[in-house]
Amino acid sequence: MKARRVWAVARKEFLHILRDPRSLGMAIAFPMLLLVIYGYALTMDVDEVPLVVWDQSETPESRELVSGFLGSRYFAWRGAVRGYPELEQAIDSRRAMAALVIPADFARRMAAGRPVAAQMIVDGSDANTATIALGYAGAVVESYSQGVAFEQIRRIRGRPLDPPLELRPRVWFNADLESRNYIVPGLIAVMLMMIAAMLTSLTVAREWERGTMEQLISTPVKGPELVLGKLLPYLAVGLLDTLLAVLMGRLVFHVPLRGSVALLFAMAAVFLVGGLSLGMLVSIVTRNQLVASQAASMLTLLPSILLSGFVFEIFSMPTPIQVFTYLVPARYFLVILRGIYLKGIGLEILAGEALLLAVFGAAMVALATRKFRKKLV
Repeated sequence: MKARRVWAVARKEFLHILRDPRSLGMAIAFPMLLLVIYGYALTMDVDEVPLVVWDQSETPESRELVSGFLGSRYFAWRGAVRGYPELEQAIDSRRAMAALVIPADFARRMAAGRPVAAQMIVDGSDANTATIALGYAGAVVESYSQGVAFEQIRRIRGRPLDPPLELRPRVWFNADLESRNYIVPGLIAVMLMMIAAMLTSLTVAREWERGTMEQLISTPVKGPELVLGKLLPYLAVGLLDTLLAVLMGRLVFHVPLRGSVALLFAMAAVFLVGGLSLGMLVSIVTRNQLVASQAASMLTLLPSILLSGFVFEIFSMPTPIQVFTYLVPARYFLVILRGIYLKGIGLEILAGEALLLAVFGAAMVALATRKFRKKLV
C-alpha cells in the first residue's frame, strides 16, 4: 500500500464532495436538523399529566388532597366532572389522561380516623406514561396521608412526631433528571451511524453506474488503497458533523460535557471508521446507488434507534433480542458517549466498549477490502 495512491483517491473523492454542494449540505445539515427535531421533540419526562377531578365530598379535606395534585408539576388541571359518564368522556376524548374520584364520605371517615379510599383512573393506552402517572399519584397520596397521620399524633401527644427514618435521595450524574441530558448523546451516536453508512453507501456504486470504475480498475491503485482513499474524505465530514453536534449539545441543549473532549473525538473516529466501512461494503456488494442507500438505512437507522439502548433499555428486552444487540455498534458508542458526557469517565472504565468498537471497525474495513475486486464482473 502506497500513501501517494491513497492520497490520490482521497483527493479525487474530496473534489467530488466539494463539487456537489447539495450532497455536502445534506451531509452536514441533515444531522443537525435531526438533532434539533429529536432533541426537542423526544423526551422521556412525564410532566403536566391532564387531570380531571370528581370531588363528591367538596370539603376542605378533599380540596386539600386535590391541591396536592395541582400543586405538583406532574399534573395539570383540566376541570371538574360530575359523574362517571362525564369522566369517561374526558378520557376518551384525550382531554384528560387521569381522573381522581373522591368519595362523598371522605371528610367524615378522615375525622373518625378510619381508612378511606380515593380512586385514580388512568388511561392505559399509553402504558409507560400511565405507569409513571400512577407513581406520581401514589407519591402525592402518600404525602397527604403522612401529613394527616402526623397531625393526628400531634393532637394526641401535644407535640409533633419526629419520623424514625428520613430518606435523603441524591441523584448522581444527572441531578436535574433531565431526559435531554442522556437523549442528546444518544442522538449523536444514532446520527453518526446513519450518516456515515449513507455517505459511503453511494461511493463505489456511483463509480459503477457512471462507468468510471473501468478507469479506476485500469490504474495501479489496489483494492485496500481505493477503500482507504474513499474513506478518508468522509471521515473528515463525519468528524465535522461530530464537532457541530457537540457544539449544539452544549450551546443549544445545555448538556454538560464532563469528560475528555479528545477521548470523545477519538472514539467518534473509531466509530465512524466502522460505519463508513459498513456503507462501503454495502456499496461494493450492491453496485446500485438506490439499493445501497436503502440497505444502508435499514442496517443502521432502525438497529441504532431500537436496539442500542437509546430509546428502550436493553435489560427489559427478551433474551434473544438482548443477544442480538451485541452486534449493534451503536450500543457500545452510546455507553461511551453517556459515560464521557455525564459521568466524566475515561478508558479505564470504557476500555471494553472501546475495544469492541475497534474490532467492529477493523472487521468492516477488512470485509470491504476483501469484497472489492478489480474486475468488471
